[in-house]
Amino acid sequence: MNTGTRQVVAVVMLCHFIAAFAALGMPPFFALILQRSLHNDVPWLAGAFYVVPTLLAAVSAPWWGRLADRFGKKPLLLRAQLGLAASFLLASYATSSFSFLAALVLQGVLGGTFSASNAYLATVASGTTLTRSLTAMQWSARAALVAAPACLGLWIGEASPIELYRWLALLPLAAAALIAWLPEGDAASGAAKRPPQRPAGATAAAPATPRQIYVLQFAFVFATVVTFPYFIPDMQQRMPEISAATAGLLFGLPHLVYLAAAPLLSRRLGLAPSLGLLATAYGTLVVTLAAQAAPLGLPALVAWRLLMGTAMTVGFIALHALVASVVHASNAGRTFGWFESSSKWGGVAAGLAAGAAVSIASPRAPYLLGAALLATTVGYLLLTARQRMSTL
Repeated sequence: MNTGTRQVVAVVMLCHFIAAFAALGMPPFFALILQRSLHNDVPWLAGAFYVVPTLLAAVSAPWWGRLADRFGKKPLLLRAQLGLAASFLLASYATSSFSFLAALVLQGVLGGTFSASNAYLATVASGTTLTRSLTAMQWSARAALVAAPACLGLWIGEASPIELYRWLALLPLAAAALIAWLPEGDAASGAAKRPPQRPAGATAAAPATPRQIYVLQFAFVFATVVTFPYFIPDMQQRMPEISAATAGLLFGLPHLVYLAAAPLLSRRLGLAPSLGLLATAYGTLVVTLAAQAAPLGLPALVAWRLLMGTAMTVGFIALHALVASVVHASNAGRTFGWFESSSKWGGVAAGLAAGAAVSIASPRAPYLLGAALLATTVGYLLLTARQRMSTL
């Protein structure tokens, strides 16, 4: 990665982080906002509002992606940041649950900074450089997921916590100002307009089609997110002696592993797209999810969470390599739009499935549900890899 490309990636990564900081940091406080700012004590509304931006982003991302391919990636990236700023500002002035819901709908429809950022990066990078750039972007998302709730918890107002949105609107505005100074990626490099270069020794054909990658991404997100909603209550039920802070740390361990391991592993892995590497990561995740459903002590649980974080990191890197093998500047918006959509649909499906699994079975059921879906996916990956080898 040359110096110019590295600087562009760093700016885009920073801009995504500060936008994600607000978008990912506020949802854990929805119940507090509904109670103190909007005087609404209906318990299920916080959970319903939580999925609204995700659901709307899943629907709108492919449409925005097509527009990015038509009108340019940088203008659509600016549009995403400004859309977030507008939705945050509207949320800060909400005086009822309905007006707050309208702001969340606007956030879901007009946001999409992650897919827009990745589409722009595909115009200035390709091949292994793009793979590492996508891994860096996922790093910024994980960093925001870990840091934002803790920081915003210190800043949120006691009297009317919704007013914090007014200040958070400044973050995507600042990001938009930085992006405005970036080069027009579509015209910045002739190489970016061509299909991505393949590493030496790689086969000419990508090992998976875009649609296959979307399905693999859906399964990956579903299997990891399905354990999120009930993880902390499950830990406190299993081990009543641990504090809420300890349970929260256990929840964040896989994400912390990604933050620590992704920069190193992205230099050693993902040099060429590999279904085998993805199958290994998914298979390891199957084992870790199944293991966490069993009765475990704290040390064993920590070990399985650390291994889960490592497998999750390798899984992301392998997915990024597959995406880099099929994307180029002319189709980047559409590809990343659908890639983001499959991720959002995976999250929505996981939340709904987790609630159903816990109500029908037990708080440990989501682990087995995620493991079962990934085990099926591993079988599909191995069969696809064998068929591909037989045709070479």
